[in-house]
Amino acid sequence: MKKQSDDSKENRAESNSKNHAPVNRRDFLKTAGRFLALSVLGATFLKFIKLKSPVTVWQIDPKKCIHCGLCATECVLNQSAVRCVHDKDVCGFCKLCGGYHRPNASRLDTAAESQLCPTGAIQRTFIEDPYYEYSINEDLCNGCAKCVKGCASFGNGSLYLQVRHHICAGCNECRLAMKCPAQAITLVTTDNAYWKEEG
Repeated sequence: MKKQSDDSKENRAESNSKNHAPVNRRDFLKTAGRFLALSVLGATFLKFIKLKSPVTVWQIDPKKCIHCGLCATECVLNQSAVRCVHDKDVCGFCKLCGGYHRPNASRLDTAAESQLCPTGAIQRTFIEDPYYEYSINEDLCNGCAKCVKGCASFGNGSLYLQVRHHICAGCNECRLAMKCPAQAITLVTTDNAYWKEEG
């Protein structure tokens, strides 16, 4: 009986020594290499999936926008993520700019009382008579669309509103999109965008 007990102890000790045998260098390197290869493959696969997944962003379709002014007041951010964008390729560089001057401006100059923009976000620079260059200071723009409406009414539509991605909070339920009476704000994929960004 004692011999049987001693034999079972020896078997257990032998089994334990096999389970806890020290790992030699070759086996360790093989295991580490496999783990590293699987990690690289996994990371590459995740990156590939991310690249293939279309990224969506909120954007305004300038053709649908009715310049209602809600973009300035309804965004969840303190200052709206919507800004006026100027397409200089379309601009006529007019002396009398419907997006820059008030409709009843007594003089066509840069005086505050002559300007349509309530925040002074549009700057005007003389080029040569009768041409002027217009640019938007987006930090001052509040997205009120007064200039866009003026340009669309009396000009060629070179001013339009657009959501700026680096400012936008990217809400799942965009309050601007819900409030827009023209349904001009929609989610679009960045690889299939219809808008033109200012260069």
